[in-house]
This record gives sequence, structure tokens and C-alpha cells, in this order.
Amino acid sequence: MARLKLEFPEDQFYFSTQLTVRVTDINGANHLANDSMISMISEARARFLYDFGVRETEADGTGIIVTDLATTYKAEAHARDHLLFEVGVMDFNKYGGDITFRITRPQDQALVAMAKSGFVFFNYKSSQVVPMPEDFLAKFPRVNWLD
Repeated sequence: MARLKLEFPEDQFYFSTQLTVRVTDINGANHLANDSMISMISEARARFLYDFGVRETEADGTGIIVTDLATTYKAEAHARDHLLFEVGVMDFNKYGGDITFRITRPQDQALVAMAKSGFVFFNYKSSQVVPMPEDFLAKFPRVNWLD
């Protein structure tokens, strides 16, 4: 099976936040569990969107829905490690794009993981994918577009 290779443009990281690995995030192999990493990625995504003024769901019912997630692990993380989540966006299209993540451990500069999460705008009232709102697009003028 081919391995994933995630590489992101440096100039597309717009936000960073730190999260601490909790004891409850550790699996039987004594490192950060996959499901906990996904939860931490989701938290970093939520903080990123909040920081840019993007609400989970707008008054008209429009919000962002995650369509997929790819993660590559580069190093273990352990309980009480402080992890830096750098968050960006790329590959916009009419309906959405990708949110990117670079997760490092500042203490030793270790790259812990890379992740890419696809998203589309979705109207929860009509249960339909909708075009990306102009105000969202305006927040990220340098992002590349895919046709």
C-alpha cells in the first residue's frame, strides 16, 4: 500500500494553538492514541475557525462539514507533552477546500504529525452542500484554487 505524503505551503499557515496531551489520551503502547489525535485536530480546527470569526453554524443554517481526514505520524507524543498545532488552508474550490495541520513538540522541535482535513460548506436546514461564502473567502486571499 502506498504511504501518504503530506506537504503544505509554508505561507498558508494562518493560526497556531497549543494543546497538552492528557493522561487519558494515551493508549496501551504508552503514546498518544490515534482517536485522541483526531480529537485534538478537531479542537485545533474549531479554535482556528473561531479565531477567524467563522461560526459553527450561521443563522441561515450554513456551516462547515468535514468530508475526510488524512494523518501521517512522524513521532510519538506522550502524556503531558505540549503540542503546537499550526493550522492553514489550501486547495479551495467552489464549495470548500482543505484545512491543514502541522503538529510539533516545541520542547525538542520534533515533528509529531501532519494532517489534512477536507471540508465543504453545508446548509443544515436544507441538507445541501452550498457554495463557499464570500466573507469566508475574503479571509484567505492567498489560497490556491483547484478547478
